[in-house]
Amino acid sequence: MPRAQIKDEKTYQKLREKGESKEKSARIANASAAQGKKTVGRKGGESPSYDDWTKDDLMKRAREIGIGGRSSMSKSELVDALRNH
Repeated sequence: MPRAQIKDEKTYQKLREKGESKEKSARIANASAAQGKKTVGRKGGESPSYDDWTKDDLMKRAREIGIGGRSSMSKSELVDALRNH
């Protein structure tokens, strides 16, 4: 059933089937509906790898996204949580 907040339901469903989170799937589906898939695909890869970030920067990003339990995570756990959010 189509939802009002999801602009590209087909893309959303494909991402969910691949195991992406609801939030990430919605962000990508809505961006591709608004800007076009080519534009959204081209945007990726502008940020350095999480492996190159400091633990403080990873903590700040995890806080922005709302990842729970981040204060007790190691750097590698933070990287994993951010990649799989």
